[in-house]
Amino acid sequence: MANKKNDFYWNNYISAADTACLAADYLLECLREFNIGQMDEILPKMHEFEHKGDSLRHEMTEMLAKSFVTPIDREDMAELCQRLDHVIDCIEEVLQVIYINNVASITEEAISFAEKICSCTAKMKAMLTELPHFRKSEQLHNLIIDVNAAEEECDTLYLNAAYNYRKNWDGKNPLDVIAWREIYSMLEECADACEDVADTVEAVVMKNT
Repeated sequence: MANKKNDFYWNNYISAADTACLAADYLLECLREFNIGQMDEILPKMHEFEHKGDSLRHEMTEMLAKSFVTPIDREDMAELCQRLDHVIDCIEEVLQVIYINNVASITEEAISFAEKICSCTAKMKAMLTELPHFRKSEQLHNLIIDVNAAEEECDTLYLNAAYNYRKNWDGKNPLDVIAWREIYSMLEECADACEDVADTVEAVVMKNT
């Protein structure tokens, strides 16, 4: 029974990471084929991923509440669950910010940023797939580093994208500059959230090996 319960925990994390990957892929699809007239359809579909993430978090919380023994500290497991849920929340918020600011078209930098977010979530999923073997894994450390490296790439992209949009705005509406700074910041937050997951995994490994 204990092993089955452990499988539940690890599979829950992997499912949450997979949901984040699907949300990131959908974000990229929406930005590549952006149509402001379809936002009434786009937002509810993205919210389905967020709802799935919430459901996985609730399932984890319920299991942690009733389990006497957990594979790692209960608090660490809960924190990792929350951080995974935050990744999905951030991805949804990118589209929400675009909608709130009534953005009519998407920049190439935003599409490149979304591609990087897909890379971040994919690396995060690979890391969490390896997490059940953390006590003897030879790959997990490098997978953690991969997520951190992807986040650093996003930091650079954020700085360049925000600066270039401000520099080349050519007298456009100042509200557009503010809007895109907010959008780029939200995209960066997605990458930061993935790194937070990696940092939590790294802390778990250090405490339990």
